[in-house]
Amino acid sequence: MKSISNILWHLFIAGTVTFSLSTSQADQQTPPNVVVIMADDLGYSDIGCYGSEIDTPNLNHLAANGLRFSQFYNTAKCHSSRVSLLTGQYCIAAGDVSLSHAVTSAEVLRNAGYFTAMTGKWHLNGEPTDFGFDRYFGHLSGACNFFKGDNSFRLNGEKWDVPTMLNDKTFYTTVANVDFALDFLNEARKMDKPFYLYVAFNAPHAPLHALPEDYAKYKGRYTEGWDEIRDARIKKQIQMGVLPKNQKPSPRPPHIRDWNDLVPWQRDYETNRMVTLAAMIDRIDQEIGRLVNNLRANDELDNTLILFVSDNGACPYDRRAPLLDVEPTNGDIALGDSTPWAWARNAPFRFYKQNQFEGGISSPGIVHWPDGLKTKPGAIVDTPAHLIDVLPTLADLAGASIPGEYPLRELRPVSGVSLRPVFEGKELNRTEPIHLQFSSDYGLRDGDWKIVSFKGQEWELYNMANDRTEINNLAASEPKRLAAMVSKWKKMSLEVLHSPKLANPKMLPAQTPKSNHQWTLFSNSNEPFLTAPGKTVTPKSTRKPRDRNSSIRARKNTQLKRTAETLQLTFIGEDPGIAIDFRAAPISPAGPYRLVFDLRTTWTGQGDIFFTTNKKAVLPKGENITFPIVGGNQSQQVRLDINTTEHLHQLRIDVADGPGDATLTNLRLLDASGKVLKDWNQRK
Repeated sequence: MKSISNILWHLFIAGTVTFSLSTSQADQQTPPNVVVIMADDLGYSDIGCYGSEIDTPNLNHLAANGLRFSQFYNTAKCHSSRVSLLTGQYCIAAGDVSLSHAVTSAEVLRNAGYFTAMTGKWHLNGEPTDFGFDRYFGHLSGACNFFKGDNSFRLNGEKWDVPTMLNDKTFYTTVANVDFALDFLNEARKMDKPFYLYVAFNAPHAPLHALPEDYAKYKGRYTEGWDEIRDARIKKQIQMGVLPKNQKPSPRPPHIRDWNDLVPWQRDYETNRMVTLAAMIDRIDQEIGRLVNNLRANDELDNTLILFVSDNGACPYDRRAPLLDVEPTNGDIALGDSTPWAWARNAPFRFYKQNQFEGGISSPGIVHWPDGLKTKPGAIVDTPAHLIDVLPTLADLAGASIPGEYPLRELRPVSGVSLRPVFEGKELNRTEPIHLQFSSDYGLRDGDWKIVSFKGQEWELYNMANDRTEINNLAASEPKRLAAMVSKWKKMSLEVLHSPKLANPKMLPAQTPKSNHQWTLFSNSNEPFLTAPGKTVTPKSTRKPRDRNSSIRARKNTQLKRTAETLQLTFIGEDPGIAIDFRAAPISPAGPYRLVFDLRTTWTGQGDIFFTTNKKAVLPKGENITFPIVGGNQSQQVRLDINTTEHLHQLRIDVADGPGDATLTNLRLLDASGKVLKDWNQRK
């Protein structure tokens, strides 16, 4: 069923907006097909043509016959990168996950005559079919079990139950994404339209799961450890020209232990994690090869623009307790991310996903388009580019206009620029710096200079022309330049992102060395840890009894104060929130439910609720629903539908990603008729 906004858009576009081909596009006559591929949590050096030892022949071939960006940037975070890729805007400016101030590339290209399709991870509000995609297969959630999926899978707007087998193969999301992509391309060919296909792999995001045949290929490797693997990748990057010959790599940071100093169990465990990651990345390449072969077989490859990117750098957040002597080749066994391997995978840079240092924001960026590229095959382009450039580029090449108005949305201008000049071997004219931000990690890239802040700590300044690895902080020796760039970042935060909070950030003193409680811990014991980093096991004899009859519990890094009418929350660290446990007395009747509350907070970004309908499931393994948090002084009404026919067992509410405060009022759980089942602001 088409959404109201889609119907209004068709009426609107028919009456007021026209599209025109640019001169060069008109000369070409046939607009290019477009395939955009995004990997999830892929490190800068994770594929062969960017230095990796992992077998990625298909991506290597695309790079050898196309071009590679050495400085292609993302937003350092899953959902915000997807917003920027689709809208040409910075995430907050676009309305965050609601996309309320933006149009998508699918909407723009569909109304220029394209057949539009998507497969894979959505991770935004609504569904892709609400935002211009004619066809969609995949999961709406931010992550899921690769073999079992989750309840958020959809096929063309309808709920889709994940099978054990698909097309006579064990179900595995990376493979299924391309299965359906090929089906959608066959539909496009019958319509005789150019097509726009967006494939958003969930790999190699955790949970780490690999197909048995891919795992077997890498089993027994990586016993040399992260130090040697990283050094070899950097050497290869320099030999290929992805890095300059005089590039000095960042050193191993204090929070990473020398591989040779690991205790035996941890060395084996870490080896297994990298084996699994390599297998997952190899599978991405195999599926890309299947897609490319299909384009070639249909004589479409030469006039298809293929763009390959990642949503952020490798993920360091080690959120699972160690599992020893296992093979994560089925849906019942999974491994978590590894900080030291993330460091090696982001070679030669510092830091990780969520951080605005180069390790968090640097992505492989491959473009393949034989009919359109004027650059030498295999060219390496050092010009900085960003995900915000994707929409303006596609619109330019398709001869499509980006509208200034759209039904039910208040549009803001795109911030990206068309990369057509780069494709034609010319200079790119970017008039504004690249704004960098996720949560309390900040940055700005302006020409050869960059400022960056780790978790809201003191600004640092680097000359990227000779110090891309951000080793020599020039903040003290270049105070005027630093002040001017900080001022520009604040100005863009206010005028482009429309965020008064970001325009006046509360900066913290520098922390040395930098740390995070979810980074991998290193053991000196022959016995493995019982929990993930940042978590502790309290002996049962000392545990306080917990009221499990739907009481509210403050999660880690959260202080909760209750009054007769409010829940006052103070967040003192990362990943805070509140949790409610119904397992002793599950909510009755069964769903569907609606969770409602009024929220006031200075924090701006994405909120989450997680819920379980299985008594054995432990949060956050349940279902996930996201919603935008607008922040400011006004109270925001939050209304979230929990679409389940089961009984609710656990509920978690996250309204911040770091330090801050929030007030919740009128927190209630309703049934389908609107009857109040639970009212947590009424004290007994």
